[in-house]
Amino acid sequence: MKNKVSYRFAYVLLLLIIGNTFSLFSQQIDTVEVYSPKMNLEVKNVIILPDGYDAQSDKTYPVVYLLHGYGGNHLSWLKTVKPTLPQLATKLEFIIVCPDGKNSWYWDSPVNPKSQYDTYVSNELVSYVDDHYKTIQSPKGRAISGFSMGGHGALWLTIQHPDVFGVCGSMSGGVDIRPFPNNWEMSKVMGRYADNKSLWDANTVITNVDKLAGIPLIFDCGQDDFFLEVNENLHKLLLTKKIQHTYIMTSGEHNAQYWNKAVEWQLDFFAKFFSLEKSN
Repeated sequence: MKNKVSYRFAYVLLLLIIGNTFSLFSQQIDTVEVYSPKMNLEVKNVIILPDGYDAQSDKTYPVVYLLHGYGGNHLSWLKTVKPTLPQLATKLEFIIVCPDGKNSWYWDSPVNPKSQYDTYVSNELVSYVDDHYKTIQSPKGRAISGFSMGGHGALWLTIQHPDVFGVCGSMSGGVDIRPFPNNWEMSKVMGRYADNKSLWDANTVITNVDKLAGIPLIFDCGQDDFFLEVNENLHKLLLTKKIQHTYIMTSGEHNAQYWNKAVEWQLDFFAKFFSLEKSN
C-alpha cells in the first residue's frame, strides 16, 4: 500500500470564507490523502478533530462522515456549507470526516473502474480513520450524512453496509435517481438509463428501503427544492412500511444556506444516538 500523506494545521486553521472575510478556528484539522487500492489512486479528505483531542489519550470518539454533493469536493463542507464545523465537532465531541467523492454518487461504478466510492468510503476510508485516530470502532460510533448527491450516498452506503454505519441521514438527497436520467453525470457512473433500467432500479435508495428498517434515520428537504417530491415519496413509503424515521420538510431551497441549518439537525440527531449507545 502506498504511503498516506497528512497535512496538519495544528490547532489553528485560517479559513477563507464567502465575502473575502476570515475566521480563526482553534480546532485541529487534517487534510489527508488516503490511497484506494481498488481505484489505485489517492483521495483527499478533511478530518476535523474536537478541541482537546490530543490532551485525552484514552478517550475514543464517534465519527460522523459528511458527504458532499455533485460538483463538490472534500472542502465543500468546511469552505462553503458550514465553516463552523470545527466548533460543532468540539461541542458534540465528534470526529468529522469529509471525503472527496468526485461526481461518483458514491456507487461502485459498473462502467468506470476509477469510480469505486462505495468501497472507498465504507471500507478503505473507514479503515484508515480507525487505524489512525482514536475512534469508536463499531457501528455504534459511526454516523453518515450528506447533501444532495451526498444525501443519496449516505443512505445508499448505510443500506449496503449496516455493519459499518449505525445511524444515517440525508439533506435534500437524491433518494430516487430514476426521474433524473440525464442529470449530474449519473450515466457516466451507472450507464445510460435507457440501456440499464434494472441497474438504476437496483441502485436507488427508494427501492431498497426495507434495508433501512431498524436503523435510526433522519432526512430533510426544503419546500422549494427540486428533490422535494422524491423525498416526500420516500417519507410516504417509509410510513406505509412502518419503518421508523424522522423527516423534516421546511422552508428552503437546494443550496448551502439551507444545508447550513439542516446539518445542525442531523448532528443533534447523531449526538442523541451516540449518547444512547454509550449508556447501553
